[in-house]
Amino acid sequence: MATASTPVPSRAVLADLLPAVGTRLGTQARDLALVAGGAALTGLAAQLSVNVPGSPVPVTGQTFAALLVGTALGARRGVASLALYLLAGAAGLPWFAEATSGWAMASFGYVIGFVLAAGLVGALARRGADRSPVRTAAAMVLGSLAIYAVGVPYLAFALDVPLARAAELGLYPYLVGDVLKAALAAGALPLAWKLLGRRRDS
Repeated sequence: MATASTPVPSRAVLADLLPAVGTRLGTQARDLALVAGGAALTGLAAQLSVNVPGSPVPVTGQTFAALLVGTALGARRGVASLALYLLAGAAGLPWFAEATSGWAMASFGYVIGFVLAAGLVGALARRGADRSPVRTAAAMVLGSLAIYAVGVPYLAFALDVPLARAAELGLYPYLVGDVLKAALAAGALPLAWKLLGRRRDS
């Protein structure tokens, strides 16, 4: 764990820059808090929802939140956080889009994709993918593709439509938004690293 007197490890993620905890139990409690906090952030962002005419998949903030959680926490904690989000929502906690819950919705495949994407962007962040704008944008694009790789086929199955039709309903209308999210992350995450580096050096 990095401290204010040591250099930031090259394989660190943003969550690793939190102050060190003196005991193993304390470290575990902090990790649990990060996992729960990431799930809660995703659930809160999911309530920023706009319906797309003709599609059962709304535009929400949860995709962006899921990618940020995975990047900031790293693969292990990111996967745990989004798995918690999935399992709690499937069990009835109303924190999916528009305060819904359960697993029977046509868009549930995207929620499954969040778990995969969190692991992917978290692993990339461990390799420094969130420390420059270009690499951050690339990581966000790859994470979004991972979500669609699960969400679109699941949508086709749930609606009993061809995969091409599912892409029309659950992929193409969202690409411009994904580009904007990638651009936002490309500015925010490297800036966070820069600011934290200045604080550590001061």
